[in-house]
Amino acid sequence: MFWVPLLLLAWAAAGLSCARLCLAALRTASEADTAATADSGSPHGHDADRELTLYEAAFLSGGPYRVADLTLVAMARQRRLLLAHTGWATVVDAEGRDDMERSVLGAIGPGGQSRIAPIRSAAAAADAVRTLADRLVAAGLAVPDGARTTVAGAVRQVQAATAAVAMLGGVALLMLTPDQVAQGHRAPVVASFVLPLVLTLGCLTIARFEVHPYTRWASPAGQRLLGQLTPLGGAADERAYLTAVAVRGIRAVTDPGLRAAFAHRPSEREATQRGH
Repeated sequence: MFWVPLLLLAWAAAGLSCARLCLAALRTASEADTAATADSGSPHGHDADRELTLYEAAFLSGGPYRVADLTLVAMARQRRLLLAHTGWATVVDAEGRDDMERSVLGAIGPGGQSRIAPIRSAAAAADAVRTLADRLVAAGLAVPDGARTTVAGAVRQVQAATAAVAMLGGVALLMLTPDQVAQGHRAPVVASFVLPLVLTLGCLTIARFEVHPYTRWASPAGQRLLGQLTPLGGAADERAYLTAVAVRGIRAVTDPGLRAAFAHRPSEREATQRGH
């Protein structure tokens, strides 16, 4: 029974990580319900039924970096910003029409030219995006940053515990002597470590369907509004085109040159992790 201490470690890792994920999910769901209830009873409760702006749709779909991408694409299509296929942005019109555009222009700097990657990072961290995020959270349409980070961290801990259980089980099997294997000790060891492994895998599976809706940028109310947006229409429909970019990101861009310009940026997932 030399492998029992390893089994206890496996159970401890599995139990603690799953408990943390369950608590984080309950807390996030409670916060989302509280925000939705408060919003429905407030003078601004109609926000849950209104039409989203492009910036709001971008944030709820992909967060701060999606807002920066949308702003860059919109300015490029209006010929007020030149985005070269080499990954550089050049200012054509230095007058921003709103706070988001002014943030992008400020990120480019007085020289009027900069690489796209640092522009995205600076614009995503600007006050204009933070103000937008705060407004969406207050309206019950966006998930608070703390709740999203807590759940994501708990999921990563369960994933690490799953790997740890599998590793400890492998070590226990390797420690069996040939005589013990011949005596049939392998089966009890495998069965003992399968149980905590099933616990962690089951927890991750449940989280994939039950917790995932609360770990996106949009709350359930925000997701409902996103589902009501008009899909991509013809090329002449600029609003529909930019709506597709807001919801789907750069992959919705049809201009090959513009897509090439964004090919030099970090992936959306890397950018999000780096920014948060």
